[in-house]
Amino acid sequence: MIGLLHHLSDPRRAASAGFTQFLEQCGADGPIVVFSHFDADGLAAAAILIRALHAGGREAVPLVIGKGETPWDGTVGARIAALNPAGLIAADLGTRAEPIVAGLPTLIVDHHCPTGIPAGAITLSGNGLEPEPTSALIAWWAAAAVGDVSHLQWLAALGLIGDMADEAAFPELAEAQARWGKTALRDATSLVNAPRRTAAADPSPALRLLLAADGPKAITKGDDADAHALADAKAEVRQAVEAAKRVAPRVAGDVAVILFHSPCQIHPLIAQRWRGRLKDKVVIAANSGYRPGWVHFAARSATGRDLIAFLAEHRPDGADSRYGNGHGQATGGALPVDLWNRFIADLGLPDQRIINPNEQGDAQG
Repeated sequence: MIGLLHHLSDPRRAASAGFTQFLEQCGADGPIVVFSHFDADGLAAAAILIRALHAGGREAVPLVIGKGETPWDGTVGARIAALNPAGLIAADLGTRAEPIVAGLPTLIVDHHCPTGIPAGAITLSGNGLEPEPTSALIAWWAAAAVGDVSHLQWLAALGLIGDMADEAAFPELAEAQARWGKTALRDATSLVNAPRRTAAADPSPALRLLLAADGPKAITKGDDADAHALADAKAEVRQAVEAAKRVAPRVAGDVAVILFHSPCQIHPLIAQRWRGRLKDKVVIAANSGYRPGWVHFAARSATGRDLIAFLAEHRPDGADSRYGNGHGQATGGALPVDLWNRFIADLGLPDQRIINPNEQGDAQG
């Protein structure tokens, strides 16, 4: 079994070997389900793998995580099993010890901090590598096992840009920028990221474009329905951010909380915005309107503090796997309203509790 890539001397070759090993485990009957996150990194990883599999003569079916779902929800496993797959690739969805579908050949492509390694799965995790590759870049390394994937390098670049990788750290990004254009790649990443942040959270127009496009300009200058859907989504998100950024933070000690109510997934954007202004704080942007009965939040900090450890210290009893995953410098989670109220009181900000989940009153910022 291929394990965490940072244990191996050549992660690029190891990723390719892991993909080969996975394909050898898959039977000839049934599709390979490529299950991914719905951000630019996850969608780009899925597009790379699906296009490589198709080029290699394998049937591949895309499946994208839904709003508020985790890969380990029983309904998700049932949805995958109903496709009668020969194998499963899980891209950019985190890494846990529990299988997503027990007994199904599985390839994990990920870079988040793992909470466990699933027995029997082939795991390609970039967590611990320095610099840390994103899921799309690992997918591109892996897809080389099938054949020449140089024409898909721009998709790997979208994943790197989407997760704010240092452009000087990855030659693959510099090469893609030289070939396809730095501005075009950046603008395409922004558009691809937009649909999953909308109230509908429907990334299908973005994925369709990534599966068909020959480069980022097909996205940034496209004139079909999917390209227009991305532009509309970006406008919806921009309007939601404009409203949320007017909410003032509440501060207690070394923690700042910005609590707002929006159907859009903009809490990571708001947290990142305030991170640069409140440089000595752990910034938590919390959204009481993303999903009924829940508070979704993003944590960021310019202090260098390990935010996964910070959240673990303040974990309320009853929090599930939606809490405290990701990266040491970019994490967050989701809590039912009653657990949010306990969590926020523990942080010393009881005035940020949710009194009426359907409204944002003065007590909520």
